[in-house]
Amino acid sequence: MLKHRGFPGRLPGTDYHFTIRRANKEGPTKIIRRERYKDRAPADRRADAGFMAALWNHFGEEPFERGNLDAGRLSWLIGREVVAAAEPFDPASYDQLLQIDVKRAQASFPEVFADPEAFSWDGDEEDDWA
Repeated sequence: MLKHRGFPGRLPGTDYHFTIRRANKEGPTKIIRRERYKDRAPADRRADAGFMAALWNHFGEEPFERGNLDAGRLSWLIGREVVAAAEPFDPASYDQLLQIDVKRAQASFPEVFADPEAFSWDGDEEDDWA
């Protein structure tokens, strides 16, 4: 399992995890498309935006390997803002190549692309997330 060095482990000041520490002994957790309803909690929406910002800042438009990215967090974006970069799509593989669908991501998370510097990953606990 590839570990993405420099990728934020979680949303600062929260318990919303973006990466996992070690591979699952029973195999990778399957990525499933989760429906985002309009009545989701503001904290959940901030976590989605923060994760998208981390993906954009770390990978940009280039394909990336799933590696140690959290399957639960990816499941909120898969099939919409994050798509398979290689076919066939294997939702239970750490080696699966993914890519940001930039147009859909910009439509869903305009704040991420309007001001990329607004999302700070330096570990500073004093941010506007909470």
